Amino acid sequence: MDFSIQKILENFSLQIKPEGIIPIGEGLINTTYGILDNDGDIKYVLQRINHHVFTNVDVLQQNIQIVTEHIRNKILERGEKDIDRKVLRLIPALNGDLYYFDSENYWRIYNYISDSITLNELTSGSSFLSGKMFGEFQYMLSDLPEKNIAESIPGFHNMRLRLSQFRQAIEEDKANRAVQVKHIIKELEKRASEYCVQEELFEKGQLPKRINHCDTKLNNILFDKKRVPLCVVDLDTVMPGFVLSDFGDFIRTGGNKAEEDESDLSKIKLNQDIILAYADGYLSKAAAFLTEGEINLLSYGPSLQTYMQTVRFFTDYLNGDVYYKIKHPLHNLQRTYAQFRLLQLFESSREAMGKTIYELYLKYKT
Repeated sequence: MDFSIQKILENFSLQIKPEGIIPIGEGLINTTYGILDNDGDIKYVLQRINHHVFTNVDVLQQNIQIVTEHIRNKILERGEKDIDRKVLRLIPALNGDLYYFDSENYWRIYNYISDSITLNELTSGSSFLSGKMFGEFQYMLSDLPEKNIAESIPGFHNMRLRLSQFRQAIEEDKANRAVQVKHIIKELEKRASEYCVQEELFEKGQLPKRINHCDTKLNNILFDKKRVPLCVVDLDTVMPGFVLSDFGDFIRTGGNKAEEDESDLSKIKLNQDIILAYADGYLSKAAAFLTEGEINLLSYGPSLQTYMQTVRFFTDYLNGDVYYKIKHPLHNLQRTYAQFRLLQLFESSREAMGKTIYELYLKYKT
C-alpha cells in the first residue's frame, strides 16, 4: 500500500487492518477508493474531498453526519434490521473530527455497503424505484428543520443568483459573443420573473424549504443484486431547498429522450413513461408530508431546473467557457439550444403534468 495512504488510514479507527486500496466509483468531483481487508474484500470507502468545490469541509461533513444520523434513527424506530446497508455511516478520525486533513487534502471514510450495485439503465421500473427512494429520503428528513443544515455550495439552486451571474456575463461580454446571441438573451430574460416564483413564495411564507438531495440521479441510489433499493448516496449536495427542484432535476435529465447537448433539436422529446413512473414512485412516499402548495408546484419543477441549466450553460458560453468542459468552441451554445428546446417542451406539457401529479397525490394521500 502507498505509504502516504497508509499514514492517512492510521488516523481513523478501523475494525480491520487495511491490506490495500483500489479505485472505485466514477465520481467527477471526489476521488474514491475501496479499503481492502486481508481477504481482498472492500470493507470501507476512502474519499479525498474536493475542497475546491466544497470549500467549507466542516459544514459539508456536519451536514452529512446530521442527515445520516437522522435517517438512521428513523430506520431504528421502524424496527428494521441491516441498518448499515440502508444508510451511510461516517467513520470519525481519531481526533473526533469527521475528516482528516493531511496539510494538503481532506479525507473521509464511510462504511462500505457490500453486495450493492448502481443501475445505469433508466427504465420505467428503475424510474419508479428512484422516485420512491428520493421521496422516502425527503420524507424521513421532513421533520428535520432546514436551519439545521447549511449550504455546502452556497446558492447552488438559487435562481436569482444564476440570473445575476447571467446578467453580469452579458454586461462584461468577456468573449465578445453577446451581439450574436441577442435572441437567446431575449427569450431567457422574458422568462426571468416566472422562474423566481419559488423564492417569492418562500419570502411570503407560502412555500417551505426542506432538506433536499440536490443531485437526484439514478446512479445515486444503491441497490442489492436483486435490484431492491438500499439507500441514497452521494450526500455532498444535501442542503436546504425546495422539493420541486429535486423533483424537477431528476425529470430534466431522465425525462429527455436525447442527450443533454443534442445538436439535432428534433430528437429532443419527452419520455412520458419515465416521467410518469418517477412521479408515481415519488408521490407514493412524498404525498404523506407535502403541502398542497408544494404539490401544485411540482409540475413547475422540471421547467425551473431546465431553465436554470439553460441559463448556466449560456452564461458560461458568454464568459468564454470557463466552467464546463467543452468539446468544441460552440459546445456550450449547443447545450443552451438543446436545453432551451427541452424547456419549451416542459412548458407546453406543464398543465397536463400538473393534473397527473394531483391525481397521484389524491391516490396516495388517501
